[in-house]
Amino acid sequence: MTTPESKIVVCPSCGASNRVPTAKLGAGGTCGRCHAALFNGKPLVLTSANFDAHAGKGDLPLLVDFWANWCGPCRQMAPAFEAAAARLEPMIRLGKLDTEAEQAIAGRCVVRSIPTLVLIHKGREIARQSGAMPPQAIVQWAQGTMMGMAD
Repeated sequence: MTTPESKIVVCPSCGASNRVPTAKLGAGGTCGRCHAALFNGKPLVLTSANFDAHAGKGDLPLLVDFWANWCGPCRQMAPAFEAAAARLEPMIRLGKLDTEAEQAIAGRCVVRSIPTLVLIHKGREIARQSGAMPPQAIVQWAQGTMMGMAD
């Protein structure tokens, strides 16, 4: 169970749940199991093996970029999404999900066009935005959405 003083952060490497004091989120930290960094300022690669852990187990909201390699706007937005990750972590975890490789998850999330950003918190979709966006717009959209929701 978490308190306002701590958050459960899922390790991007091994998927272990780590309790991190909220005041120390910005300091990074390492996983208690595998000792990998909990934050690296880059989006995670999401797959069927790790999607549910990051979307539902942790206390951090997860911003998912649903994309495909053949999609020009997706490739165009990739550097913007990476730049947004550096600005939004550690308050929001960012991840990329290849809709071609992970069709079941894309279908479960009802992704009908790409690129699509979906903000998920504790297993529930909070907001969705389709279309390529520059880094500042991604950051503003995510932060604005988070300000509007209760924890």
